[in-house]
Amino acid sequence: MSVAIVLLAASAAVLLLLHANLERTIETGAREQAQAVARLAADGRLPPQLPLDHGTDFIQVTDSSGKVVAASQNLIGRPPLTPSTAKDGHDTYDLDILGDEHHQRVTTLTADTPTGLVTIRVGASLHTADTAEDLTTAALVGLSAVLLPTVGVLTWRATGRALRPVEAIRTEVAAIGDRDLDRRVPEPGSDDEIARLADTMNAMLDRLEAAGIRQRRFIADASHELRSPLTVLRTQLEIALTYPHPDVRTDLVAGALQDTERLQTLANDLLLLARLDTTGHDRPDDAVDLTELVRTSADSGVPQPHPVALHTPEEITVTGNPLWLGRLLTNLLDNAQRHARRRVTVRLSTDSMTGDAVLDVSNDGPLVDPADRERIFERFTRLDHARSRDDGGTGLGLSIARDIAAIHGGTLTVEDTPDGTTFRTRLPLAQA
Repeated sequence: MSVAIVLLAASAAVLLLLHANLERTIETGAREQAQAVARLAADGRLPPQLPLDHGTDFIQVTDSSGKVVAASQNLIGRPPLTPSTAKDGHDTYDLDILGDEHHQRVTTLTADTPTGLVTIRVGASLHTADTAEDLTTAALVGLSAVLLPTVGVLTWRATGRALRPVEAIRTEVAAIGDRDLDRRVPEPGSDDEIARLADTMNAMLDRLEAAGIRQRRFIADASHELRSPLTVLRTQLEIALTYPHPDVRTDLVAGALQDTERLQTLANDLLLLARLDTTGHDRPDDAVDLTELVRTSADSGVPQPHPVALHTPEEITVTGNPLWLGRLLTNLLDNAQRHARRRVTVRLSTDSMTGDAVLDVSNDGPLVDPADRERIFERFTRLDHARSRDDGGTGLGLSIARDIAAIHGGTLTVEDTPDGTTFRTRLPLAQA
């Protein structure tokens, strides 16, 4: 449809330009003929019979009284021509006296002669222009009749060929279910938008597959973590029913209460992780005095196994959620206390190059192997030489801390520093 409209517009433009150019050429010739006759009349040398130039059909000269004083051979003895109507800005004349129907363009001039004013009328035939227009119209119609089907077929084939990879991608995506995330869409060997679409789709499927794997692993690990304290709790309760001795029952109830607290802690951690996962990229925007928060978290009033050495400036403000940032600090401090031998060090500073607040929580315990520095942030990960299920850890603290840092636009990494194993948190400073 678009091609047909373009062809129609182009054909109309060509015909209009051709028509205007041919008529202008014919009118120019007729005017030159009339001007030549006018010069003869002005010089008093006007002959009774005037010769016709090529492309001129007739000439007639009349005086002020309407009498014919000169004419071309085909109008000798004919009455003066009189205009009948005005059409397109040009006078039209009844030219049946010429014996045929003529499409004429008549040019009229007046000239001053020794005997008075005369009117000169020169008629130029438009037959050549009409013929050229008819031939051009027929050629354009024939060309359009051939070109439109050809363009339609070529467009259909080219579009089908171009969209074939898209259809293959659509078919493959439609066939991928929640259990087939290992499948990938076919990638064409070209370097165009379709190839980039396929690459983007496969990258998205990679992320979905990785997310699915993490989710299944998380569910399996959570089930395992919940099963152990539930099994112990049930065993303790069964023994308490079997052996009703007060001393035995008291010890069993105390153990059951400890396992219940562990279950409660684990459930709270799982709920917090679920909230962090659903928060997405909506960064909290409260102004938080990070210096005061660090001091409050380090001096909680609860006795700790190792002393905490604080190195904090006067005031550093970040943007975020104070409760979540407090949980990040608590998790890092708890982790440091579990691994420290004698001391825990907390340093808070700013990085003028990046505009970040830098929080270092260090312990002088065993260093983390470089191969494990990413794995320790995975959920339910416990290194063999580090945490155990009996020391109160759920295996979620560092994962929660890193998620909180990421939600606040920051990072959490583990490094070796002079203070020992250091967990370094970077958070953007609040804008002034």
